[in-house]
Amino acid sequence: MAPLFRAVLDECRRFSARDPVRALLTEAVQRGRLNPEVLIRELEAGSDRGSALPREVLRDVLRGARSVAEVDAMAVWRRTGLPEPLWNHEVRDASGRYIGTPDGYFKKVRLAWEVDSYDFHFAREQYAGTLERNSRYAAEGILVLQTLPSRLRSEPGKVAAELVAAYNAAASRETYLG
Repeated sequence: MAPLFRAVLDECRRFSARDPVRALLTEAVQRGRLNPEVLIRELEAGSDRGSALPREVLRDVLRGARSVAEVDAMAVWRRTGLPEPLWNHEVRDASGRYIGTPDGYFKKVRLAWEVDSYDFHFAREQYAGTLERNSRYAAEGILVLQTLPSRLRSEPGKVAAELVAAYNAAASRETYLG
């Protein structure tokens, strides 16, 4: 019988492809409530054999990735040369009211990047929630770029260009508004 953190890492060490490692580690951290630092300490204490992929994925998990799509978003962001956004950072207005928790938030230029999938945003209630969230962003003057998770892999260059364009538009708006 092995502790959950060791069982998860033992399974990850068996994979030679990145996707199953991403899926298992993000799921274990998000739903299994495993602390990424505990996973890293376990990797450091154990054999190096099979640890390269788990180490790579855990770097993104430590940055705040909570899903495979968010790990993919981080890979796309790395292509842009933009400053690193705050990942899964709660955004609140001046009086402390909750606005949203974008997947990526460029605080300096007030740009929220949302990776919105059909699975979590297409049903009537979820779609209404997405519209309400975007309305809260708009009311606070925060620009929003929405991206389908599938495009992070099928069109990473285009998504990176869209992210840069949105960032530049947000930055020029801030300059223009003074």
